[in-house]
Amino acid sequence: MRRFIQLFCDLFLIVLATIFALILRDNFDISRERQAAELAYILCSLGVSIIVIPLFGLDRTIWRFSALPDYLRVVSASVVIVVGAVAVDFAINRLDGIARALPILQCMLMICGLVGIRVLMRMRYVARGRPAQFQKPIVPGAAETVLVIGMSRLTELYLRSVAEFGNDRVRVAGILGTHDRHLGRLVLRHQILGNPEDILEVIQRLSVHGVAINRIAVTQAFDSLAQEVRDALLHLEKTTIIIVDFIGERLGFERVATGNTRGLRVIPDGRAAFAIDDERLSALMKRPYWRFKRLIDISVAAASLVLLAPIMVVVAAIVAVEVGFPVVFWQQRPGVGGIPFCMYKFRSMRAEHSVDGQKLSEAERITFWGRIFRRTRLDELPQLYNILAGEMSFVGPRPLLPADQPAEYVARLMIRPGLTGCAQVEGGRDISAADKAALDVWYLKNASLKLDIKILWQTFGMIVFGERVNTLAIARAWRDLRRSGFCPNPAETDRQFYNEVSSANAPTARVA
Repeated sequence: MRRFIQLFCDLFLIVLATIFALILRDNFDISRERQAAELAYILCSLGVSIIVIPLFGLDRTIWRFSALPDYLRVVSASVVIVVGAVAVDFAINRLDGIARALPILQCMLMICGLVGIRVLMRMRYVARGRPAQFQKPIVPGAAETVLVIGMSRLTELYLRSVAEFGNDRVRVAGILGTHDRHLGRLVLRHQILGNPEDILEVIQRLSVHGVAINRIAVTQAFDSLAQEVRDALLHLEKTTIIIVDFIGERLGFERVATGNTRGLRVIPDGRAAFAIDDERLSALMKRPYWRFKRLIDISVAAASLVLLAPIMVVVAAIVAVEVGFPVVFWQQRPGVGGIPFCMYKFRSMRAEHSVDGQKLSEAERITFWGRIFRRTRLDELPQLYNILAGEMSFVGPRPLLPADQPAEYVARLMIRPGLTGCAQVEGGRDISAADKAALDVWYLKNASLKLDIKILWQTFGMIVFGERVNTLAIARAWRDLRRSGFCPNPAETDRQFYNEVSSANAPTARVA
């Protein structure tokens, strides 16, 4: 019920912002001649908002816990709503009677209204937690004095948590930053006293002023610290009563080290895996195309949302009639670095159980229009939002369900997953997980604008003619990765390579 109330409040604010924008644009002169056109534009804004707000998750956030990422999501949603309303109204009546400056005013007022109500609820909640005018005094020595090592978002999280929850039990003596230029500056009112290499000197200097350190909170990974700092921390832990606490490890954020390949490893059971050492990884990451690729993704995704907004509204309406609400379905998939994200699709299947409680098969659940949307890939149009949000790219490894992502092929998770990819156009659903991973890692090694355009063109052919298996492309990928040293187990990769070459003697393509 609370979600519907929040959704109703957001819709009310959007309509109010649109009406107020119309009034401001007309200089408070409400013309009867344009009321029909303005009413149509308001309804278009309302219709697009009903789709976009749940898609961006604005109705699922708790306003009193809102933060900057939520406000940025509100800004993105407001832009998409305005663009969608303009596109739909243009398709209906060519924006007749609507001033060109109206969408800008509308967007600004929507952002002010939607962000403002969240900020007010957040401020109201924070005000409740402020200390009273009179409170019980703290016993001297009862509070723990902490020295923080590191400058990161985890540092900010720790300091904010101390300020809100540990004000009477934890005192932050200061921070050891990462650069000399930060010396003497403040982070959330706490002073930066030096660098991590100065830890022994800083503790000694504080003791002169009567500040005894009880705990050291390290907000960096142990492996990222200099050897000198590691030795100093171990020395303090062994010879003093100071507790060394690694916050990332305590919260479960630190990954367990499995070698020197930053999460890309050889599986103990001897199966072939793709390994990329730090030097080769650094060279791949520094390629300028990755930044250029992200700019292309943002530009094309934004333009596609504008151009395809009428089609998305029609698809959403058909799904609402044939399947019901919600019209958008989401699944959690591993994204870049294995970090989970929510991938969105239009629903193409009915509920898992019938009205009388009987479990339905997949063939019974999928609808007539659902088959068409899947065949034409129209059900994946909401993933344009994932691309715009930076969770996906147009071209990259296709995100799999966690259960379908083998641990030995995590190398394919090094870049953003794609709406389409090399494994889709060269293999589709009928190839093995190893071949899919080989094609995806080969794309990671050879990504370029020319290759992306080629894959997008092949995707169009796949939609028209169906999936095809290109055994020569699979064999080429294995050969290239083997020669480049991306496969750490020569015997296994040689066997896999020769198997692929042998299979390449068969017909080079077949319809899936």
